Order: sequence, then structure tokens, then C-alpha cells
Amino acid sequence: MDGKFTIFSGIGTYNEDWEDPGFHRNATLEIEIVLEGRGIFEWTARKMGIEVGHVIVIPPGIPHRFGAISKIRLGVIHLQHMSVSLAAIANKLTQSGKEPQIYALSRLDRDRFAKLLREWIYIQNYPLKEKDKTYAVWAEMLLLYLYEHSQADSQAMTITKAADFLRENLRQQPKVADLAAMTGLSAVGFRRTFEKIYRLSPKQYQQQCRMQEAKWLLSATDKDLNEIAEQIGFSRLHSFSQWFKEAEGISPSRWRKRQLHMNN
Repeated sequence: MDGKFTIFSGIGTYNEDWEDPGFHRNATLEIEIVLEGRGIFEWTARKMGIEVGHVIVIPPGIPHRFGAISKIRLGVIHLQHMSVSLAAIANKLTQSGKEPQIYALSRLDRDRFAKLLREWIYIQNYPLKEKDKTYAVWAEMLLLYLYEHSQADSQAMTITKAADFLRENLRQQPKVADLAAMTGLSAVGFRRTFEKIYRLSPKQYQQQCRMQEAKWLLSATDKDLNEIAEQIGFSRLHSFSQWFKEAEGISPSRWRKRQLHMNN
């Protein structure tokens, strides 16, 4: 790093008549997350609408401005003099380019990120024993979260609604036609776009979500296997155990015991 690493973050709420007085540029990498409402983002090459769930990544030195269409709430992160490892993540978000990049977070991922951001803002105002190290770890976690969970496809905002539905309704097995209707796409168009964004079919994606939830319930709760099986969409414990074993190579009860052993 050529200078001391700095990170500034905050959350601001603005009325529908708010706008930046003019174009401005920063020496920092700027990341804006629309947490609520709709607005306008503009730079010298383009002007576009932004809405809740959009993530705007602006490289240093780019003239730009924001404005509101409705009441809008924005989360902002500014980073400067990043470490080599942090800069590597930032380069992935900027796609190593010289223009802003627009991403989308699903509603679930946006809400989780907002909680992380609020916790980080609280920590910024807390007396720390290892301030520099703490700031560096949090900065990396925030950027990694955005890199892992944001989608760059232009139709991502639409598709994430269906993905969230699959994640929140693990007991259901909706048809592709029903999911497509949710997004306003044809069944063929929906499946193609979904697989492009998530690299999985809708069914495979929901199965992945089921496994994530099953492992979390097994490792972080004391719920019995019957309750866990029902919660993720299996009416019979045998079916759940067989499904889990086929994917992981061991039964859910043995997997749970192994996790407990590893954590003790």
C-alpha cells in the first residue's frame, strides 16, 4: 500500500427531490447499495435508473452523480489504499475496468448485507484493541459478500425474485412455469436466464438451498431429525436421510456428530 488503509461507511436516507449538485469524483473506490426506493445514477457515458437491490461500484476518478426518484436509502462504502488481497477482490467487482459496474442483490441477500453494514458502522464507533486489523477484516468480508452474492446479468433483479421464492419455500416444489410467471418470462426464457445467472437449474438451486439449510439446522440447533426433515420439505425421515447420504456420503446423524466433535 502507498498510504494508510482507510474505509468510510454510512447509511443515508434522502427525499424524492434530492440530487447531487453536480458531477463529482472521488480518490476512493466507492460502493453504493440501494437499500430502499428508486433513483438515478449518472456518469459521463451513461444515465440509468437504479432501484432497491442495486449495487453500484465506482472506480476512483470517475465523474458521477446520484439523484432520487422516490424516497431512497443508500448504503455507502469508500475504500482507499487497499492491501494487495483486498485490491484483488475490488478488481473483481470493478472487473478491472475504468467504468462503473452495476450489480443486483436479491432481497434476502440485500437484507443480510444491510445487517452486516449496520454492524460494521457500529464497530467503527467502538473503541478497538486492534483497530487496523479489525477494519481490514471487515472490509474484506463486506467486499467478499458483495462479490459472492451480487449478480451482473441485466435481468438479475427479476430472476432473484424467483430465487428468493425457492429459498424461502423449501417445502414446496414449484413448477418452472409458475416461477416464470413470477418474472414475466416464458418458461424457456426463465430457465435459460436462471441457469446463466446461477449456473444451476431451478430444481438444482433449491436442492442446494435445502442442503445449506439442513446443515445449518444440524450444526446450529438441537432440532431432531424428523423436524429438520419436515422443515426442508421431506415428509419422511428415511427419504431425508437417503437424500443427505447420497449427497454427502454419510447420514445426517453421523454428519451432526462429526461437526460436534470438530467443534469441541
